[in-house]
Amino acid sequence: MKSPTLQTVIIAVVFAIIAYIVTFVVPASSILVASLVFVSAFLAPLLSSNVSATPSSSSTNKASTSTEDVRTLYVGNLPYRANETSVRELFSAHGSVHSVRLMKDKHTGKRRGFGFVEMAANDLDNAIEALNDTEFQQRTLKVREAKERPERTDDNKQD
Repeated sequence: MKSPTLQTVIIAVVFAIIAYIVTFVVPASSILVASLVFVSAFLAPLLSSNVSATPSSSSTNKASTSTEDVRTLYVGNLPYRANETSVRELFSAHGSVHSVRLMKDKHTGKRRGFGFVEMAANDLDNAIEALNDTEFQQRTLKVREAKERPERTDDNKQD
């Protein structure tokens, strides 16, 4: 289950405050207040997604994407105890890191020993050269540019 964003929580709290104020201002029945809170639980995530998709935020995302090309690195043979923060620190010494995703087994939740690091394209070669076949927490890393994942169809889907 996905955790709510900060915007969703803030909007839900605002709805709760409005419901609380309505109970004192308007001599309303408890059913009306409960209905208001119930409806607000469905409206808060919808309003939150609309707020995050405002034109100004999407235009700044497009501007930052066009000015800086981001590429993905595959990082293999990671120690199972490594976390996103330690991997980010390691790669940050060699360029601008945008994100780090360490893969986990979907059934056990344990790390699988590999992940992906998104970096600025102009820092990619430097990071590969500096970190490939180097030791990190007693494991020799394998770092290369990630390949595009082929699109999955129903025929090759495994569950």
